[in-house]
Amino acid sequence: MRDQLPAYGFDSYRQLFTPRQLVVLALLIKHCRNAHIEMLKNGIPRDRALAIMTYFAMAFGRLVVAFNKFTRWAPQLGITMGALGDRQALKMVYDFSEINPFAHTQGCLSFAFEREAFCIRELSKIQNPTIVTRGNAERIRYDSETFDAVITDPPYYSSIYYSDLSSFYYVWLKRMIGDLYPDHFALPMPPKKREAVAQPSQHGGDTTKAQMHYQDMMRRSFAEARRVLKPNAPLVCVYAHRTTEGWATLIRSLVAAEMTVTEAWPIQTESRGRANAQGAAALSDSIFFVARRRETSASGRYETDVQPELSRIAHERVRTLWSNGSGIGGADLLMAAVGAGLRAYTRFTRVEYANGEPVPAETYLRDVEGVVLNAIFEQIFGLPDTAVDAVDALTRFYILWRYTYHELSVEAGEVYVFCYPQGIEMDIGNGICGPAPALVEKVGGKYRVRTFHKRGEYKDLGIGVGGEAASLIDVLHRVLWLLENRPMELPSFIHSSRPNRDQLHLVAQALARPILNRSGGPDTGSTAESPALARLTTNWFSLMEGTSLVEDLKSR
Repeated sequence: MRDQLPAYGFDSYRQLFTPRQLVVLALLIKHCRNAHIEMLKNGIPRDRALAIMTYFAMAFGRLVVAFNKFTRWAPQLGITMGALGDRQALKMVYDFSEINPFAHTQGCLSFAFEREAFCIRELSKIQNPTIVTRGNAERIRYDSETFDAVITDPPYYSSIYYSDLSSFYYVWLKRMIGDLYPDHFALPMPPKKREAVAQPSQHGGDTTKAQMHYQDMMRRSFAEARRVLKPNAPLVCVYAHRTTEGWATLIRSLVAAEMTVTEAWPIQTESRGRANAQGAAALSDSIFFVARRRETSASGRYETDVQPELSRIAHERVRTLWSNGSGIGGADLLMAAVGAGLRAYTRFTRVEYANGEPVPAETYLRDVEGVVLNAIFEQIFGLPDTAVDAVDALTRFYILWRYTYHELSVEAGEVYVFCYPQGIEMDIGNGICGPAPALVEKVGGKYRVRTFHKRGEYKDLGIGVGGEAASLIDVLHRVLWLLENRPMELPSFIHSSRPNRDQLHLVAQALARPILNRSGGPDTGSTAESPALARLTTNWFSLMEGTSLVEDLKSR
């Protein structure tokens, strides 16, 4: 495992298994190959024997993933979890659980055969004949304008290194059925250099080269899809990557391939409880976007042709998907609206500013995110855009973070998505990760927002400097901390900070309301601040208006 495990001392695949596991697996391969020879000797047709051996190999793959040194014990379920089945990567484990391969439990050989038999029975019910062809997406072996649609779920930029995963199975399958499929198992390992993934380790650690490799392969693949599509036929593409760089690379590939996005919708394809979403800012929906051949080479003016259309699309999509708080929410809403916003940009071969300079895909994406975020704020606050703009940028950033990520830690690129449209710096000077009481803290390579418990004790928090009003989130955090720890000082603080109470009330309600939770799911909208916010909003008049009025009268 050259890419993931060498740091832990693993430099060959046999090291992923114990000696007795290797013996068992090698013996199984030996007996399966002998069975193939016996089938042919006993007159079973060659094609049928090949099919049976293929099914054996597929079942063997199920066993291998549960019978190695990287499995985990799931105590709630009382079963062994496969090494690759839930995380799409080989992860180091402190210890592993070993199944009896010949028992009758999940992961064992009989279970593997039963699952394969089930799949075969279900697939055999399909009456329409199907042709399955293995090939290269950059060189599709069909004539031009052959297909009514092309549907693809391409690699998500740098999310999953597929060749690493396939290698785990490949080294065994080559030994079991490699001679039966010589064209498919000609190489000692799966080819990595032609894999459409942004993997720096394949380019000497150069991230830029990895990005260009992915973009170039996606462009050629989309261009081939365009060639084999009939006029006006759709290319349906599933995409769930959430970083700006991933989307920007995809956009450049589509534009260069002369394709234009015509529609985009989110479809829930991921389990909210899946392992690779635990503790991570992962999408629970995939974005299905539809692209068609762009038949013109027209250029578009950004200010007059693109921006108005973008604003219309973003507001329509957010309003439709939001559905008054009962529909799609969080990062899924953001990415779904961004996907739909691609229509305004990709319908042109080139998009220019009024001065003739081109608009890069990254710049457009950041503008899309800004427009979408404002549309989301309108829904969160229930106010028109002009009223939302009155709330300071730092507070909008905090609300959006809580709305999207709740209390999760996220990568720097994700933070930047929210910072850029709000004009907020991350680490420079007095940025959000600056000196205490910073709004965001960096833990390792990830970032997370800090609650009022960690910020509110600073006595100057929420007090404006140099005649400039403090951020509303600073005021709110100090209010919540005083409410829990020193309630008698609350009237004095409100008098000193003099916030816009209507806006502060609006912010408190936005953070306290259940709209921060996606409809139909568990109460993931609750945060450590929720009880204090509920107490504040429930008793707003007595805590904020009444006591503040008394303090104002005392000062006269």
